[in-house]
Amino acid sequence: MAACRTFRLRYEQRVANEAKLHIERQGAGPALVLAHGFGGSARNFRPQARAFAQRVQTTLYDARGHARSEAPSDVAAYTATALKDDFGRVALETGAASIVAGGLSLGAYTALLYALQEPSRVRGLILAAFPSPGAPPRRRWALGFADAIEQRGLEAAGAEYVWDEASRFDPKAAALIRQGFLEHNPTALASILRQVLADLPEPGLLKQQLAALAIPTLVVVGSEDAESLAPCQALAELIPNAELVIVPGAGHVVNLADPTRFNQALASFFDKILL
Repeated sequence: MAACRTFRLRYEQRVANEAKLHIERQGAGPALVLAHGFGGSARNFRPQARAFAQRVQTTLYDARGHARSEAPSDVAAYTATALKDDFGRVALETGAASIVAGGLSLGAYTALLYALQEPSRVRGLILAAFPSPGAPPRRRWALGFADAIEQRGLEAAGAEYVWDEASRFDPKAAALIRQGFLEHNPTALASILRQVLADLPEPGLLKQQLAALAIPTLVVVGSEDAESLAPCQALAELIPNAELVIVPGAGHVVNLADPTRFNQALASFFDKILL
């Protein structure tokens, strides 16, 4: 039994721009780093950390400005590069020569940026519910959301732009999102909306980089996640060694909407890459 014993370590690590990150680690085996989505936290992936504790060592963390991580006061600290660099520091902290990198929504974009920069350090890539690009409609949504946060606060803005969007989130996921959303830093969320999500590129604009990505990739999306279906399908087509799994009936937070099917997809993926 002792050989299979799991463990969890929580600590804070000094990172760029004086941001401290809350980090959690559970399990034993090859290193897996998962990044949560916008407005989420490390808690969102705890079901997967528990489910695979005897197979992989999962490292989770709160993104800067989210939950228990520090929120720099400078709005310039909230860029895609800063988020990607934070992912890299967490990956380095695992001590592993290579990791399985993954995330959901904004976290998936963050993991992809890291894999594009450090492909030799990524043995597998998990992209769940990849966010819709910052095309005009989505850009207006992100900028309007940022304005609402600053003008009316997190509760009112979240109700209008997040958990009342029935087409994106199933009821269970919406309740969990609301519960965690209010603990985040308003300046951080508004800045990420303006500086990352409003300008997020569509996968086609990364065609050359994705075509050169020789990393086994699992793309997972819920069938009811209308805004993520197209970018996820595009990623699966553009990345040479990618597999697409569409989870029936699931919304945007696919790992919580249907953890059984999501975990089945991960288990099958691990069977292929963790030899």
